Amino acid sequence: MLTGKKVLVIGLARSGQAAVSLLLKLHATITVNEYAPKEKIACYDEYVGLGIEMITGGHPDELFERDFDFVVKNPGINYHKPFILRLKERGIPVYTEIELAYQVAKLQNYIAITGTNGKTTTVSLIHQILKDASHSTCLAGNVGIPYSSCVLEDNLLEKNGYDVVLEMSNFQLLDIDKFHPHIATIINLTPDHLDYMASLDEYYASKTNIYKNQNEDDYYLQNIDDLTLKTYLDKYPPKAKCLTFSLEGEADCMLKDNAIYFKNQHVIDLSEIKIVGKHNIQNMMIAIMATALSNVSISQIHNTLASFTGVEHRIEFVKEINGVKYYNDSKATNTDASIIALKAFDQPVILLMGGFEKGLDLSEMATYNDHIKALICFGAAKDRFAKDMHHNNTYVVDNLEGAINQAYEIAENNDIVLLSPSTSSFDEFSGYEQRGRVFKDIVSHL
Repeated sequence: MLTGKKVLVIGLARSGQAAVSLLLKLHATITVNEYAPKEKIACYDEYVGLGIEMITGGHPDELFERDFDFVVKNPGINYHKPFILRLKERGIPVYTEIELAYQVAKLQNYIAITGTNGKTTTVSLIHQILKDASHSTCLAGNVGIPYSSCVLEDNLLEKNGYDVVLEMSNFQLLDIDKFHPHIATIINLTPDHLDYMASLDEYYASKTNIYKNQNEDDYYLQNIDDLTLKTYLDKYPPKAKCLTFSLEGEADCMLKDNAIYFKNQHVIDLSEIKIVGKHNIQNMMIAIMATALSNVSISQIHNTLASFTGVEHRIEFVKEINGVKYYNDSKATNTDASIIALKAFDQPVILLMGGFEKGLDLSEMATYNDHIKALICFGAAKDRFAKDMHHNNTYVVDNLEGAINQAYEIAENNDIVLLSPSTSSFDEFSGYEQRGRVFKDIVSHL
């Protein structure tokens, strides 16, 4: 399909390697550019043996003067980098691996979810409902599974009729060209990624790419409670049919009589839901709408919702020790996610907060100090977080292990210890997953 096409793959993280595998299958002529030196690249010799040109140890200027049919860029590489801008100025298409996989796969039922918070829980729930209903389905994107891998494993180059559930970060949405989901939503909009995006406006606007290729045969699921989101929907109106959801008022999917209703049909009583927090009710509403529109019965949707216990690293119950409950919310890499976690509990918590310093404003977070019994700040951002939070019961420690030990020392019967770092983890860990696993491991040995 791509025989003879010259493709440059920039960045060899998980998505880059998946793109290479897919491009090999399609007989493209591949050049890989990876910043790391070749000694650090485990697949270097294998790729060279497969006839792939490997350019490592930097991004040499001359590479970006060469002609390529298109480029597949790791979403983590900042698109403001001069070498990326040079490719675009020359009219060479720059895609993420999701766009590549979408363009080469057969037609599927695409359900695409973005937003600042709640994405992983929502897509996991949608995927679980579809699986339980015996649909052919795959889950990919920002959950850590490249869509290119799914296309290869499920042979979507030749098969169609799959429900493809995609969690999409704004990085993955920046380089969308033809990607066209049948069902899409932006869960919410709050500040994040200000270390990467040129402005907050640019970050918010990038999220609207999720529905830019939709038409009147598609569905956009609209959160009518989020006023920031409303501003951007007014600015960039969706062409798809809009179905609404709300925790606060009348909508297609709404709360009534302590239950969730969709189009006036009872779906599930709130008392049956096992995961904590109002935000998770909102995530469930999206899952109900997306799967009902994908031909799953309300009774089947109810059964999965009633048994769903949540997602790893998102307000995940870990262990109870001496009457103290420990929760892992490592996926909270911004302040809004941590505020959501604080609001999920009925009592003030011992909060473990800190990590990589990415310049997030803590003024709103500090207004939730009454939800925090004790604040333990750790990692590279510890001193700034301790100063800007203005909490009158604050401890400052070097790292995550120190924070856990401090929490263990001060916790009393019936307390809740919550790791909700409010920032990314790159000062100490490879990502929020490793941070969450280390937290769980240390807690399990207390």
